[in-house]
Amino acid sequence: MEKKVLILCTGNSCRSIIAEAQINAFVEGASSDSSGVKASGRVNPNAKKLLEQKGIWKEEYHSKVIDTVIDNEYDLVVTVCGHANETCPMFPKAVKVIHVGFEDPDGKDFAAFEATYEEILETLLPKVKKELGL
Repeated sequence: MEKKVLILCTGNSCRSIIAEAQINAFVEGASSDSSGVKASGRVNPNAKKLLEQKGIWKEEYHSKVIDTVIDNEYDLVVTVCGHANETCPMFPKAVKVIHVGFEDPDGKDFAAFEATYEEILETLLPKVKKELGL
């Protein structure tokens, strides 16, 4: 049975979308959603461009508020920014929550998004696999 992961950030426009796409593309046996505690309502154009270049962009990726996923069942919730970690809501069903923080590339050049992509790939994915026993 596939394990479910939620990536939680503040704006749900960069880091969480990148992490969601990577888990869905590269972690066999797991699928991911993402959301924001204060969702921006948009995917950062550089994040979308990067995921398109990497061949892992899906049109269903979008910025969404926590209320849209709070009742879903997850095996793991990962906060990727300090604000989300501090304000992470309690989920109705007991779920493991871990924090793996990344600097926000929003407002920076495309190279910052590429660096964030690589950092998430090298740091977050191994931790997710370990936590899920994959």
